Amino acid sequence: MAMILTSTFYSNSAIKLAPLLLGKLLCRKTNNDIIKFPITETEIYFGESDTACHASKGRTERTQVMYEAGGIAYIYLCYGVHNMLNIVTGAEDHPQAVLIRGVDKYNGPGKLTKALEINRSLNNKPLTKENGLWLEDNGKIVDYAATSRIGIKYASIEDQNKLWRFVANKC
Repeated sequence: MAMILTSTFYSNSAIKLAPLLLGKLLCRKTNNDIIKFPITETEIYFGESDTACHASKGRTERTQVMYEAGGIAYIYLCYGVHNMLNIVTGAEDHPQAVLIRGVDKYNGPGKLTKALEINRSLNNKPLTKENGLWLEDNGKIVDYAATSRIGIKYASIEDQNKLWRFVANKC
């Protein structure tokens, strides 16, 4: 039986959690349906010193959510089109998050948020059943590959080359 992930789990750093999120179930309640898909791809954004992280410019109205304690959603609009789902992790005042890049059947962060009806109305909300967006641990341990992050040409070469993207071999 799958268990809903708690604030204790999310209090860990993004560096620890990003690979551990692979295989966990991303759950969404829409109308009277509950949709669950295993997470297949994640990516780390870690602190003000990470030039790929939105918080690299410091605390702003947009990035304030990343400074909260782990266990809430950070959802922003990318290219004016796609909502991107990030899981805020770690301790309060240390901005970090894990981007959910893919789930089973939906590769790409914009495709998965569209399919699961995840939008900015869920931004800065705790990941709970009551809010209609949560994660469950089904006990699966997933083999994965670590690669460099993608779509961050604006970041320093050092940050572009960090192996902070995790792709499940099979869920």
